[in-house]
Amino acid sequence: MNPQNSGTSMVPPSSALPDVLPTDRLNEGGMAIGPLRVNLRRLHPWRNSLNVAIAWAEPTLLLALACWSTPSLPVAAAFAVWVIVFFLMGRTFARLSILGHEAAHRLLFANKRLNDFVGAWFCDYPAFVPYDAYRRQHMAHHRDELGANEPDLNLYRGYPITRASMRRKLQRDAFGSSGWKNFRGLLLALTRQSSRPFALRILAVQLVLFVLMGLLSGRWWLWAVMWLAPWLTVWRVLNRLRGIAEHGGMEHSTDRRRTTHVVRQTWLARMWIVPFNTGWHLAHHADMGVPFQQLPQLHDELVASGWVTPEIEYRSYRALWNALSGG
Repeated sequence: MNPQNSGTSMVPPSSALPDVLPTDRLNEGGMAIGPLRVNLRRLHPWRNSLNVAIAWAEPTLLLALACWSTPSLPVAAAFAVWVIVFFLMGRTFARLSILGHEAAHRLLFANKRLNDFVGAWFCDYPAFVPYDAYRRQHMAHHRDELGANEPDLNLYRGYPITRASMRRKLQRDAFGSSGWKNFRGLLLALTRQSSRPFALRILAVQLVLFVLMGLLSGRWWLWAVMWLAPWLTVWRVLNRLRGIAEHGGMEHSTDRRRTTHVVRQTWLARMWIVPFNTGWHLAHHADMGVPFQQLPQLHDELVASGWVTPEIEYRSYRALWNALSGG
């Protein structure tokens, strides 16, 4: 069942939000307590090391396969291979960004220095994200979801919008307009003393990637066409679709069910839009100290308690995006 909008709001009606907390396992906000809290907050350093390695192995193998196979293919087939790899590279940024998000919450590794080093240099900087600035901004998001101090408010407010407006937003993302604004901001950060250090770190990582991709592939253009361009285009579309599916059209409230959507998870959505369990987003906002590996378990606890009801769950991301665009 899909939640019913109230007027022009995406917020579920009060009748779908039963007041059933706290329980002996969850506090009034949905955070686990007691032994359950200890269990849910366990970190998985070795698994996360593997996750970061795989997040890099996938694009490396994709690019290597394309570079190796396309010279012997007909032009049309070679072009098709590069197009497929181009779109899959957008998924790479989704994965790196979510791992960087985990690191911002210090959920990758118990050792803070290791957590921040991997999160910054192997996840965020390659994805053009200023790690320390992102952490400050993201913590502000958690402190005041959709409130006056919400740093991402412009992304979430005003929904539902018309289909034409949604189409224009996605077209700006798909054709690089939104991405260029972000990239231009990074370049402008070089001119300001306060932001220059993080901008230089990002550009240094991008320079390393540019050199490595060019030398290993023999194609000087590989970084620009198969790394920067997917970030400017494919990733912007994926990022918007995920962001509005998390909080689009919701409202400022201490009840996280009024700030965050609930969407049924599928393997396809988890592959493209919401990797590493980030689709269980209400559970993440109920307790941001729970690593992504345990978010499905926390979500099940919220359902079992009666706090998350079928009335507030969208059957798919497509259904939610349709509602967000007036469908």
